[in-house]
Amino acid sequence: MKGASSAQIVLVDDDELFREMLRFKLIDEGYEVASFSSGNAVLEHFAAGGNADVVVLDWRMPGMNGLEVLRRLRRAGNTTPVIFFTVLSQDIYEEAALESGAVDFIDKSRGLSILMKRLRLSAAGARPAPQGDRPRARDVLHLGRLELRFDTNRAIWEGTPIDLTLTEFKIIALLALRTGEDVSYREIYDLVRGKDFASGYGDEGYRPNVRTFIKRIRQKFHDVDPGFAHIQNYPGFGYRYR
Repeated sequence: MKGASSAQIVLVDDDELFREMLRFKLIDEGYEVASFSSGNAVLEHFAAGGNADVVVLDWRMPGMNGLEVLRRLRRAGNTTPVIFFTVLSQDIYEEAALESGAVDFIDKSRGLSILMKRLRLSAAGARPAPQGDRPRARDVLHLGRLELRFDTNRAIWEGTPIDLTLTEFKIIALLALRTGEDVSYREIYDLVRGKDFASGYGDEGYRPNVRTFIKRIRQKFHDVDPGFAHIQNYPGFGYRYR
């Protein structure tokens, strides 16, 4: 085992050989793994009270594709981080996944090492602090009406929790901690995917993905406060928190 601290992974893929290979790899990395061959099976798992720190989800599956699985989980109130691991690589699929609440989208051709790195980050962020631990002063930051709780990766606006994914929390925290500064598309994307990760077409193919994240974050704040306008675009460069 390699320090995964027994995080629980739910793996969903209809390719039996690939699923078993990946399951053994995850176990070797120190994870506890429950694997399923279909969307219906994993939905039944969660409906029966099952849980996980992260879901690794294929897109193309018979009966119910991965995107529909994700949407049904979110409609049921399940906020478990979901990472797509799929042969699909076009931006349209990645954007649809992120819009629907996935925290990451990885093309299988990039290899297992990328998946393992993203899993470690997602699993670490998803796991709650030990019971009895109280937030330290530096774990809670107040910026006007915004409260950031770094002990639980939660954002609160005027006393109302905002339902952000771990990735979305990291982005709003980056912007808010640098209030008034312009933060580039590249810096935001590096935070999400790791430094110099390539996406899309051309040198700036990652920008549509950043816009998708920002759009979703803005919408979640708008749902709580229709007048929210604190994330501003700096055309051609990035975003700033006002």
